Parts: sequence; C-alpha cells; structure tokens
Amino acid sequence: MTTETADMYASLRSNVGNLGQILGETMQSHLGPAFLEKVEQIRILAKQSRQGDEAAREQMLALLTSLPDEELVPFAKAFNQFLNLANLAEQFHTISRNCDELVCVPDPVEQLLGRVLNTNFDKDDVLHCLSELNIDLVLTAHPTEISRRTLIQKYSSVVDCLTEQENPQLTDRERKQSNLRLRQLIAQIWHTNEIRHERPTPVDEARWGLSTIESSLWHAIPDFLRQLSDQLEQRIGEQLPIDICPVKFSSWMGGDRDGNPFVTAKVTEEVLLRNRHAAARLYLKDVVTLISDLSMEQANDELLAATNNSMEPYRDVLRELRCKLRATIDYLNERIDGHHPDADTSELIWQFDDLHKPLLMLYTSLCDCGMRLIANGLLLDMLRRLSCFGIHMLRLDIRQDAERHSDVVAELTRYLGMGDYNHWDESEKQAFLLRELTGKRPLIPATWQPSEEVAEVLATCKLVAKQPANALGSYVISMASNPSDVLAVLLLLKESGCQHPMRVVPLFETLDDLTGAADCITALLDIDWYRGYTKGMQEVMIGYSDSAKDAGVMAAAWAQYRAQEQLVEVCKKADVKLMLFHGRGGSIGRGGGPAHKAILSQPPGSVDGRIRVTEQGEMIRFKFGLPKLAVQSLALYTSAVMEATLLPPPEPKAHWRECIERIAAESVDAYRGIVRGEKDFVPYFRSATPEVELGKLPLGSRPAKRRIDGGIESLRAIPWIFAWSQNRLMLPAWLGAGEALQAAMGRGEKQLLQEMQSQWPFFETRLSMLEMVYMKAEPNLAKYYERSLVEESLRPLGKKLRDRLRQGIETVLSLTESDELMSHTPWNQESVKLRNPYIDPLNFLQTELLARTRKEESPSDNVQLALMLTIAGVAAGMRNTG
Repeated sequence: MTTETADMYASLRSNVGNLGQILGETMQSHLGPAFLEKVEQIRILAKQSRQGDEAAREQMLALLTSLPDEELVPFAKAFNQFLNLANLAEQFHTISRNCDELVCVPDPVEQLLGRVLNTNFDKDDVLHCLSELNIDLVLTAHPTEISRRTLIQKYSSVVDCLTEQENPQLTDRERKQSNLRLRQLIAQIWHTNEIRHERPTPVDEARWGLSTIESSLWHAIPDFLRQLSDQLEQRIGEQLPIDICPVKFSSWMGGDRDGNPFVTAKVTEEVLLRNRHAAARLYLKDVVTLISDLSMEQANDELLAATNNSMEPYRDVLRELRCKLRATIDYLNERIDGHHPDADTSELIWQFDDLHKPLLMLYTSLCDCGMRLIANGLLLDMLRRLSCFGIHMLRLDIRQDAERHSDVVAELTRYLGMGDYNHWDESEKQAFLLRELTGKRPLIPATWQPSEEVAEVLATCKLVAKQPANALGSYVISMASNPSDVLAVLLLLKESGCQHPMRVVPLFETLDDLTGAADCITALLDIDWYRGYTKGMQEVMIGYSDSAKDAGVMAAAWAQYRAQEQLVEVCKKADVKLMLFHGRGGSIGRGGGPAHKAILSQPPGSVDGRIRVTEQGEMIRFKFGLPKLAVQSLALYTSAVMEATLLPPPEPKAHWRECIERIAAESVDAYRGIVRGEKDFVPYFRSATPEVELGKLPLGSRPAKRRIDGGIESLRAIPWIFAWSQNRLMLPAWLGAGEALQAAMGRGEKQLLQEMQSQWPFFETRLSMLEMVYMKAEPNLAKYYERSLVEESLRPLGKKLRDRLRQGIETVLSLTESDELMSHTPWNQESVKLRNPYIDPLNFLQTELLARTRKEESPSDNVQLALMLTIAGVAAGMRNTG
C-alpha cells in the first residue's frame, strides 16, 4: 500500500484501533490479562500466517485446539465483536467528515443532473422523469439478520459517539464524557449475548423492519428529498414538488408465507395493525412538535373558515389531529391485543386524506401568508413522510407458492364433483378459471369444510379482501410457470370478496421458468378479461436466488437478462406498462452487489422509471441503518433509475449475444456437472460446511428447507450460499462461470470478452462481481475444513473444486490483465484484506468445534454456543450471511 493510500485510511484505522482497544480493555476487566494476552497472541499469529508464516500458523492452531471449554465462548465472542466493531467503523467512515475521495464519491444525483442537462434533455424532461419515478424497495427478513435488534441499537449509539468525537469544537470535558459513553456501550455489547435464545417469530421480524424505519428512514426520507430539491433548484431553478417521493417502501415481513408455516392470516393481520400503529405513533410525535412550532395567527380564508376564525388556527387543526391520532393508537392497541372494539372511523386517522388534507391546508395557508420558510420546515417533512409511508407505514406484499393455490382449487373441484383440477391440462384450467372469474354466482359453497392447509390460504385471501388497497403491495406467486397460476389467485381473491384490483405477480425463478416467462405473460395478456384487469400495468418478479442455485450465476444472469428483454417486448406489443420486481439477495450468489451498478446493467427499456427491488436481511442495516447512509442509498437508487430511464445502456451487439450464449450454456453444464453430476457432491457439501449445524442457529422464522426430506434441490438458496461462505469456498457464486470464460479464452475470444467488458454494462458488472467473490474465497481455509471434517474418500472432489477456483481466478486476471483481483477498486480490496486476519481464527476454531460436535453425542452448552458465535462472526466478517 502506498503512503498516500495509507494516509487516506488513517481515520478509519484510528477508529478501528480505538474501538478494538476499548474492547480489549473490557475483556481484560472481565476475564483478566492472561485471556486478553492469548486473544492478542492469536490475532498476531493469524496476521503472520496470512503472510505465509507456516510456523505461526501451526502455533495458532495449537493454541486454538487447546482452548479449554470455559474459554471457547469468550474467545469466539472476542473475534466476533471485533469484526462487528470493524464493520461499524468502516460503515461510519463512508459518512464521516474525514471520509476520503476513494470511498466517498460525489452525490450521484448531482452528477447525473449535470450530465443530463449537458445533453439534449431540458429541465422539463428531468422534472417529468422525477415525477414519474416509482422506486419501491421491499424489505424482507431473509437472509436472516445475524445481529440481534438490541445489539443493532447499541451499534447505532456507537456511531453517534464517533460522530460526536469528530466535532473539533468539543471541550475536554465533553470529549471525556463521549469517551466514557463509548466505553459503556462497548461494555454493554460485550456483556450481551449475541445469539438469540429462541428463533424470532414473523412478528418479531416485522418489528425489526419497523425499528429500521423509526431509527433511520423516518429521518432520512425528508433529508433526502430536501437535498434533492436543493439540487434541482441549483441546476434548473425549480424545487421538487411537495407531493413527489420517488422512493417508497414495502415489506415481506409477516406477508411472505412461501415455505414458512409460521406466517398465517392471523400473523399477517397483526403485522398490518402494528405497521399502522407505528405510523400513527411517529406522526403523533411530529404533530405534537408542530403544535409548539405553529403559533402564528395569520391564515388564508380556507383555514380561517375551517377553524371559525380562530386566534390560533394552525394549532386548532393540529390539536384535532393529535386527538385523532391518540384515539387511533388506542384503537389499534386493542386490536393488537385481540379485541374487536367498536370504532367511529370519523374520529380516527383511517384514510390517507384524514391526515394529508388538513396538513396540506396548513402548508398552503402558510405559503399564502408569506411564511414559506416556516412551511418548509417540519410541516413539509411530515407531508413528504406521508407521501412515502402513507398511514400504513409499509405496504405489505403477500407471497405464496403456486402449488398451494392449485391445491385449494383442486380440493374445491373434487368437493363439487367436477374432477381434480390438478390433473387437468393448462387449457382446461384456464377455461375453468376464466368461466368462474367472469361468472356472477359464487363458486365456494357456504357448507364446505376445507382441509386445514386450504382453509389457511382462503383465510389469507379473505384478509386481503378486508384491507384498504393502499395497505397492501403485490400478491407474489412463487414457482409460477403458467397463466393458470395467476388466474387461480385472482379467482380465490374474487371468491373472498376482494373489491380492489390487487396486483398479482408471477415470480419466475428457475432457469426453465425464466426461459418461459415471456410466453406465460403473452398468454395472459392475450386474454381480454385479464388485460382489462391489469389496467395497463403488468408486474413480473424475476428470481435471482433460486435461478442461480438451479443453473449457476453466469447462466442465471443471462437468463434473467433475456427474460427481461422479452418481457419488455411482450408488454410493449400489448400496450401495457411493465414493472419488473427484482428478487435480489445480499450476496453475489443471490443477485446481490452494488445497487447502482445492478440497475444500470439491466436491458435497455426494462427500467423506464419503474422498479421494485428486495432489500434483504442484513443489507437493510448496511444500506439504511444510519440516516446519513440511508440518504446516500436513496440517492444511489434515484440516480440509477433516472439514468437507466433517460440514458439507457446500449443494446448488446449480435456477436456479444452469440458469445454470452455460448458462455451461459457452458457454465450451466459445468455447474450442474458438479452439483448434480458428482455422486459425492451432497455428502461432501454436508461434511465440508456447517450446513447441518446452520439449522440449529436461531436466525429467522423460516425453516431452512422447503421440505424436510429433500436434498440440495429442496434447500433454500440462503442456507445453501451461507454454508459455502462459512468455509470460505464461496462455491455458488463462481462455479461454472470461470470454466466458461476459460473455454471462451481458449477459443481465442479474449479480445471480444474485453470489448464486452468495456462497452456492455451487463457483462462488466458480472465480471466485477466475480472478482469480488474470488477475492473473498479462501481455498486454503476450505482445504483445512476438508482435512478436519471430510472423510478421505470424498477429498478428491474438494481438490477438483479448488482447482476450478484457481483456474477461474487465473482466467479473470488474464482477461482483466491485472496482477491482483479488484485492483481497480482499492477500497473494496482494502475492506476484504482488513478483515481476513480476524475471520481466520474464527474459521479455524469453527472447524475444531464442528469436529467436536460431530464426534460427541451431546456436546456441552459451551461448545454449541461457541460454534454459533463462530458462525455469526464469520458472517459479520464476510459482510453478509447469504
């Protein structure tokens, strides 16, 4: 590293060192100097081992394997918490005053506005694009967040201390108080158990999502919109209209029942009530503050008429809102407690306009009376929060597997003596469903007593029917492949009395389903009744996790790209707008990666001002957990969607397509040749990774498998990738890709690949993500897991996998003509290198503990808890769980 680069990271290193020192002092105070000395010795040996010192490595392993039972948990805890604090320091560095230009890029919206206004676009084009933007970020609970909510709150307070300490105006006494608070927080963190005692419920997960909004996004949204408005005024002389919010939020927490038996209609109803309760509580805080602020008497005619010429017209309106919000909170509390109180909704905040209309009246009056400066304070913030969050806080999506809906219809047709719906062909299913959808009579008899599973699906549909349309997002059908999968849901909603046209969204996940997506949507839009139902908007969800698990990342990425291209054409032909919903994960193997790059690498025309994207688990915290970070993330999303709309990427050239088609075909063969073709693969996977043990970790509410008796194909994409990230082989994120690129290079296509990398954002992004996972992969560690945990007869497969990894890295380095991975992104490179010496000891200890637990019939509580802590620590070090 150059001196200049080292200086750039000086403040980051200072914070990491300071937090680490305080953690060390806390450990010493708790467990004595000998324990701290051993931790420090292992840390130094791990660093030396990283530099190739074999003697240091052997000494470190000897120390780790000789740890007594009573030291296992505190040792794992020490490295786990150091990594969490290092993450925190790095996260803070990107928003600190001392941030350097390698990390803190200029504001992306400001940059984009400059570029756009220097082309053929004028200010009206920009304003129109902004007014039409529809960016919906869908918060989901998986992959499950490793860190407990109580610790996340403490981490947030640590960042507050670091922020405070950057203030050069602090007195010595204030600095001393801040340091004391920092030491107290780290001591609290050390003495808090990182691992939950019990698996969270879906309601717990939903409350975690709400806490992110309350602690961060509630403040970030008005800050971001004010920043955006200021940029517009500076560039084009116009402010952002007060009713425009380009980014909104939805949620799957409490609505995603696919493979999760714990998400029931009752749970979903409670989550909907809690979402509304949280919104009312936060709006009440704002209203109470506004009552104090808006003491002025001068008002326009409308406000004076509404308040009978009151001497304090603004306060009168706000006091009435305060009463209604309090009554709303009381009513919702009773509903959450399981009661069904009578309520006069005219006395509650029950519709959007109940809050929006009076606030807008106050805003207009202040502006009319020359008090725009006052109007543009908290009152404007509140109106903008309403535009973003509404009165329901988060629009809740419902997700269910297609097979569950088919089973409902099949059980009903059997009961009615019409035959078995599940045995009909697609044309018969469609004819039946359309006949019932267009018919007047009810299909479900009042006397029918369905099975428990069928009754639960119907209960969910009835709950949907009772909700206001703006409380809900989409009804997503996983494993959808045919038009009947969509029509069946529409029929069940109709039979349940649903009056509003809820968006019903097929999710195409496997390689075959992605390939057939356009045909399915074509067939749907060819149905006159269905096209009328859509009201000119078709939403389609593209699955990243399961398609990558099915076919490998390279083939899946190309299938996703092709499906989007075809869907754009289909919807254009039918004169229907397309909304693509990207089911991305946090990790590369599940479609993750930088959001800005990902959006700009989509096919031209596929964004067009509209996009839905899942934000999953721990990535919510990394992107939105702090208000300043959230403002940056919102700006990145907004600028990327605007750029993809106004300055779309180029159409891929014909010879690029031919090349990527060959690469995709070869990569899926290479991937499946291992995952499906190697007879030893499943036993090797289960031995060489903590896949079995992950099921014991009380992470999210969802079971690890869709079916308890299934193999790899039934394993969810999250634990599949999580397991391989724990032994550091990262296999799902690269297997098949390097082999296919190597074959292309062997055909003399290096120059063509370099042309694609430099001119085609899709391909450049894929290579960039591949470099990232290659950088994170550690074949020597994976080999150690193998040597300690895998029987001799299975080890040749491990060597084959590591050889594939090595060949893939060599191929990418040859293609990029670099000496090392990620040389073009030094910050990411530095981030990975910083963590390795602290993750390595956890990996070695995890291997030792896995070997112990697999030999012992009933391992001690210390061994089991220490194992869970190593899993959590490696996840923290790798920056994502799955």
